[in-house]
Amino acid sequence: MIRKPNALQRLIHRFVMLRPVTALFAPWVHQLDKALLKLTKGEYTVSEILGWDIVQLTTIGAKTGQPRTMPLIGLVDGEKIALIASSFGRAHNPAWYYNLKAHPECAVQWHGKTGTFVAREAEGDEYQKYWQLGVSTYAGYEKYKERAAHRHIPVMVLEPKK
Repeated sequence: MIRKPNALQRLIHRFVMLRPVTALFAPWVHQLDKALLKLTKGEYTVSEILGWDIVQLTTIGAKTGQPRTMPLIGLVDGEKIALIASSFGRAHNPAWYYNLKAHPECAVQWHGKTGTFVAREAEGDEYQKYWQLGVSTYAGYEKYKERAAHRHIPVMVLEPKK
């Protein structure tokens, strides 16, 4: 089930999606999330306080072959998890997107459970479905789409490995 932000969280989202705030916030949010996750033994993140479901995605680096873990907003849809590769509207897709393209098998930790998933890129109606779910969770994705108009923002769908 997709978590919907409350009125206070939506107000904070409006502030966070402003270009100067995003520029300041983007490089630090993952570091803050990682630190809070460590302090709370995997229980809480800064991003969850803002009303988002956070998953910890562990990929294999496309270039390094080393494991990389990143807290991300997850759009949980039954057994599937969708991830929007907006990179805050910056010029390039995030590294985790390239990692999943090179090595689709990944690990996801969410609410204290860890599972193995296989990633694929959403297209067509499925892309639109997850894009709309993402925008309903965080309207900033539309701002990021405007900022990143020079590139397509991918949506990756993670399915449990059978």
